[in-house]
Amino acid sequence: MPATPIKIIVGLGNPGPEHVLTRHNVGFWFVDALASKLGGRFRSHTRFQGEICRIQLNGDEVTLLKPSTYMNRSGLAIRALTDYLKVSPGETLVVHDELDLTVGDARFKLGGGHGGHNGLRDTITHIGADFWRLRLGIGHPGDKSQVIDYVLRRAPKEEEEKILASVAASLDALDVFLQQGPEKAMNGLHQKRSG
Repeated sequence: MPATPIKIIVGLGNPGPEHVLTRHNVGFWFVDALASKLGGRFRSHTRFQGEICRIQLNGDEVTLLKPSTYMNRSGLAIRALTDYLKVSPGETLVVHDELDLTVGDARFKLGGGHGGHNGLRDTITHIGADFWRLRLGIGHPGDKSQVIDYVLRRAPKEEEEKILASVAASLDALDVFLQQGPEKAMNGLHQKRSG
């Protein structure tokens, strides 16, 4: 039995080509990279209001989800899938951009508030707060009034490379997270960043 039984991994983002490279879509980047690494392909499912991909992780089937509902309605898609698969919030990992972490930092977290993130806010509304999060740091513009514009823009090249590196490090940490638990995974992520 894995240390952290995860059955659904959700990447948060906005649908449409104009959003693909924005900071707000790093959750999509993560699940796309995971699917690509394991040879999975996303397919659109109207029932779940998003794109679904089934993969094998450590011998267990895991369903990846990219909601097509736009960020502030993400919880609708997540609820539809968790209800259908009868998966508890504690078996769900939501991957999202995090303003409160520096660019390129990454952290696993169980439960908590939404911190002003509309995707998390709507997810909490629909399934409660007790789900796992993988927070991918995008930094903060410094002023609250600039946040919307900041998250909906592409990061400068140097920052984007750091974010992509954190996605890659988090893919490695995911295996540790599932097999040995969040603490070991967190230690690995922290050492990668400071090493």
